[in-house]
Amino acid sequence: MARINQHYRKLSAGYLFPEIARRTRIFQQEHPEAEILRLGIGNTTEPLTPTIIDGLHEGVSRLASVDTYSGYGDEQGDKDLREKLAGFYARRGVELESDEFFVSDGAKPDSANIQSIFSQESKVAFQDPAYPVYVDTNVIAGRTAGFDEQQGTYRDFVYLPCTAENNFFPELPKEQVDLLYLCSPNNPTGAVATKEQLKAYVDYARKHKAVIIFDASYSEYICDESLPKSIYEVEGAKECAIEISSFSKFAGFTGVRLGWTIVPKALTAEDTQPGELNRTWCRRQTTFFNGASNIAQRGGAAVLSEDGLTECRQLIGYYMENARIIREGLQSLGLTVYGGDNAPYLWLKTPSGMSSWEFFDKLLEETWVIGTPGSGFGPAGEGYFRLSAFGHREQIEEAVARITARLKL
Repeated sequence: MARINQHYRKLSAGYLFPEIARRTRIFQQEHPEAEILRLGIGNTTEPLTPTIIDGLHEGVSRLASVDTYSGYGDEQGDKDLREKLAGFYARRGVELESDEFFVSDGAKPDSANIQSIFSQESKVAFQDPAYPVYVDTNVIAGRTAGFDEQQGTYRDFVYLPCTAENNFFPELPKEQVDLLYLCSPNNPTGAVATKEQLKAYVDYARKHKAVIIFDASYSEYICDESLPKSIYEVEGAKECAIEISSFSKFAGFTGVRLGWTIVPKALTAEDTQPGELNRTWCRRQTTFFNGASNIAQRGGAAVLSEDGLTECRQLIGYYMENARIIREGLQSLGLTVYGGDNAPYLWLKTPSGMSSWEFFDKLLEETWVIGTPGSGFGPAGEGYFRLSAFGHREQIEEAVARITARLKL
């Protein structure tokens, strides 16, 4: 007889964003006059830029002619796009081969799926707080005995606290782990790892034959040139790190869906030789995935053109100006705010010792503005609150005006 995958039942109740939606829906039913402004979920809002639109139109036009029509492409990604990605990294001083890139329909599915090429017995460590997909997919994979309600953590997982005291980048694990999830710029804290901090993790991973899964989806938001945008800027990282990235927040592709994962041929685990993990991920993708949309990939190639990069960086500048407006508005109230300088997220310390969800309710009730409770990202997120710089400028300005005028502190 058919049986359910029991590991799904281990997931703690109430995924973060559905719970936000539930509370918001109840509030709207009770206050139909309220015009709610959303500074919560990190979804881009501004139109795709002209060069990208031209690239997408080209992709559509190719499908309209017998001479240029294409069906299935390479599951690993269009060769031209992979070569452009290699060139994009080369301009950062990182030399990678095009067949070390695997194009996908976004960083989230890759972040979820990449753990499947490693042993189920792998000991996994996560930054805390962390984007929920890292933790939840390892629960589904069967790497935990279950959720500890008292501790607010999953058993068998290693949580690496990111606090104000360590500038929201964790100390090295005190025990040996096999897989390490790092995200820089970090979602939700907005913190960016220095080269020295990443080097310490690379050295740890090489020493213990561990693998770092490095989420660089927000790397184009880094303004400080002294901060690394890729873990491969650290010597030795190709031997121990997989990097995942995306066009979603870089170019506004949240709905277009296009990302990439880099699995260097030099990467090894304890029981592999160089090249095997690259081939294993290739086998996984060619087995489970038929490749990203041809049309989306033409748009991605347009992003990586000189005009495309210029336009996308202007778009990033727009969102970062939003971040400045939010940060300065909150600080004017005497609130403690982190992030928002090299990342589109701001990490707010909740006032007066309020819990994250208490502050969510207070902000919604008093200002009709929605943010994201920090506790939804892990136990170290309790007492914090994430705000997103993604939004139309007039809505950002209105939200900040409401907060500064109505929030009772």
